[in-house]
Amino acid sequence: MNLITKSIILSFFILFSGDLLAQETDSLNVLQKEDELVVDTLLQQDTLSLEKQLLLDEDLNDIFSEKMDSLVNTWYIENAFTLDSIDLTLIKNYPKNLPDSVYIERLQNIEQVIDLSYNNVVRNFIKLYTEKKRDLSEVIIGLSYYYFPIFEETLDKYDMPLELKYLAIIESALNPRARSRVGATGMWQFMFGTAKNMKLEITSFVDERRDPVKSTDAAARYLKRLYDIYGDWHLAIAAYNCGPGNVNRAIRRSGGKRNYWEIYYRLPRETRGYVPAFIAASYFMNYYGEHNLIANFPEASIDTDTIIVSDYLHFDQLAATLDMSKDELRSLNPMYRRDVIPAKPEKTYPLVLPEDKIMDFIDQDTLVFAYEREKYFPDNTLMKPTESSGYFTPVDIEGKAKVVYTVKSGDNVGFISSWFHVRASDLRYWNNIHRDLIRVGQKLVVYVPENQKTKYEKINSLTFAQKQETIGKSGSSSSTKKTESKPVDPNFIYYTVKKGDTLWDIAEKYAGISSTEIMKLNNLSNDRGLYIGQKLKIKRKS
Repeated sequence: MNLITKSIILSFFILFSGDLLAQETDSLNVLQKEDELVVDTLLQQDTLSLEKQLLLDEDLNDIFSEKMDSLVNTWYIENAFTLDSIDLTLIKNYPKNLPDSVYIERLQNIEQVIDLSYNNVVRNFIKLYTEKKRDLSEVIIGLSYYYFPIFEETLDKYDMPLELKYLAIIESALNPRARSRVGATGMWQFMFGTAKNMKLEITSFVDERRDPVKSTDAAARYLKRLYDIYGDWHLAIAAYNCGPGNVNRAIRRSGGKRNYWEIYYRLPRETRGYVPAFIAASYFMNYYGEHNLIANFPEASIDTDTIIVSDYLHFDQLAATLDMSKDELRSLNPMYRRDVIPAKPEKTYPLVLPEDKIMDFIDQDTLVFAYEREKYFPDNTLMKPTESSGYFTPVDIEGKAKVVYTVKSGDNVGFISSWFHVRASDLRYWNNIHRDLIRVGQKLVVYVPENQKTKYEKINSLTFAQKQETIGKSGSSSSTKKTESKPVDPNFIYYTVKKGDTLWDIAEKYAGISSTEIMKLNNLSNDRGLYIGQKLKIKRKS
């Protein structure tokens, strides 16, 4: 079986859709602004040496712990792995509170090109893998047996350190379908722009960021490019996570220092945990046996093979004719975004199936493609993609100008996106916005046509009414109109939404009130309908 076939087969090992870290500069700039205020104050204290700073024992485990917790909810883990099947003796008996000298000696004994420094931050990550998330770590170990040979062969092709394979653990925990909150996708967490720049195919139907072989090749080329810039693997790894712009700024603010640990507190918080997590992953994968961790392999057989398809094919057609689960098909074929293989005679694509289904497919070839064909491919054409699949595709910003908008009182994501004629989903993507929560004074990046940059820059100086008039609407928001047209009802309490509020948090403030009641009373479907400054009606309880 060739490497490509094997890599596609291994896509079946799906782990979790966690909140992973992005690679590009713009997405992290907004987050870094607030972080820098605290960091600059800390670094101005001359009494804090580098060593003392690192002994502050900064705990960054929350960034990586959350994505590991989401593992249990994935289809593949629920159906293929038994997380409690390992020997209970090993689970209960493993070394705890090892002295630092043990970790240091073991790290020094690992033969690697990349320096494996040790400090309290690294120790915290080692404990995350070896003590706090043991059952999930054992699944990662099992997956490494399959993915690491692919990584090593590709890294060797580009004469790169083979230990860079551990980056995929902290990027996605070896999950080819992983997707971060800002849109970074695949095992190597490529952002849309970087992936296109690295020549990965991304269309409405195919995303090669989720193809293990092609994404690994792109990651190796990108890492090599970053190393050529910095000549230091720690800096190259950091730049892979947060973008060269953030690393360059950290170097400049530190007076030109080019040692990762010397610019540590100048980097975004997410990136500060990135190199320590890489070092911890290197330790964990080399010494998991010493911590009584063993590989957890899937119980079900995963013998599969690959068929090359040269005509349109929908997963529903396969599921119906081959008696398969569509979830299983998605797990085997993660690069297809909308359950459709957009193959044509001039551009073929691979289809991975369980080995016991291969002959069924061959025997029923004509039947499979003909099954309800007019329904899935009317007039033998691809149907227009819809957003119902839940897979968001950000707009391409190549050739567009960047405008910075300052949030004003009364603004919300919907208003701002309409004024700039962009999708709300893109506005959220560009600025890492969660649950549509924005605050007054916040700087938002918006990408607009280059020839209309001046026009959109003027929006910053317009009043709310003037901005509404630019899109042919009244100068009052719907919430303002409701307040003006309806008198305050003494039977209700009116709550003003604040930054970070959720429906559950708000309900907790009022005895006998549930989040469901608030949703119904205010015509909300979920937390995404909330925005800062919004007035919510709360039923008074006697």
